[in-house]
Amino acid sequence: MAAITAAALILIIVGGPFTRLVDRLADRTGMGETLAGIVLIGAVTSLPGLITSIVGAAHGDASFAMNNALGGIAAQTVFIALADMFYRRANLEHAAASLPNLLAPIGLSVMLGVVLVAGMGPPLGVLAVHPASLLLVACYLYWLWLSRKVRAKPMWRVTHTRYTQVDEPDPTTEGGDEPLGRMWVRFAVLAGVVATTGYVVGEAGLSLAERTGVSSGLVGAVITGVVTSLPELVTVLYAVRIRALHLALGDIIGGNGFDVLFLSASDVAYREGPLYAAMDARVVLLIGLGVVLNLLVAAGLIRRQESGIGFEGIALLAFYALGVAALVSLG
Repeated sequence: MAAITAAALILIIVGGPFTRLVDRLADRTGMGETLAGIVLIGAVTSLPGLITSIVGAAHGDASFAMNNALGGIAAQTVFIALADMFYRRANLEHAAASLPNLLAPIGLSVMLGVVLVAGMGPPLGVLAVHPASLLLVACYLYWLWLSRKVRAKPMWRVTHTRYTQVDEPDPTTEGGDEPLGRMWVRFAVLAGVVATTGYVVGEAGLSLAERTGVSSGLVGAVITGVVTSLPELVTVLYAVRIRALHLALGDIIGGNGFDVLFLSASDVAYREGPLYAAMDARVVLLIGLGVVLNLLVAAGLIRRQESGIGFEGIALLAFYALGVAALVSLG
């Protein structure tokens, strides 16, 4: 448990500087906060969870690998509600409304549906890897391409209010004179620190399950899944603090999409057959919970309540609490 705690502290310390750096990269490169949140922060802050799931799969524990990935998705989505409470100027989904942000939870739900179909269908496999793992990667890449397309050429537009923040690069951002190459080097170093913690958490989580007798699936869903999601919590709160709202939402929804790809990587690392064939009731529960939570975020982006945490924020917290209770009841 000490190793997990130490890893969590490292993730918390690194999160703030990393977020500010990516915010500046979003402005300097012109990619915009949403895409930077999805590709840069979302992918990097997901590295601890990715490595944790791969470690579990390599040890032959499919339940731990899948529950760690899916538990992280559920926890990270709830972080939107926490960020909503932290940002008091307006409802976060109202202020950061955009087509890429709306597209993301829908795309994620499609990917989770692919996982569910793979688990409930026949145990197909080529060299012990299920075709669904490749399909998930294709869905993720298509989602990124479509996000860029709808941002560049939207077919409908968000109605702007006094609370709405537009996702446009700011060329006058602080530190604009720092060489771009140096910024990318710092990005790589911080990404490496974040990734290293993933191996520590993975080994510690499996060890915890063995020593305590608690189901490895429950440990993955509730403990390591939450710990490896701490970078998302830190970065989303820090992004809200510096008012990089699109970066905040892009971080969570991008991290969620990347988390689904944990299953593709874990399927390759798991050598006892297709990973999805080992799907149990806890995994199915987490898939359903992930779909419900992300569609609630989509509903909040469509409804765009102006002030307060919003109906979707309250619903996120309530459904997550019910989901954790159901997981514990499964043993």
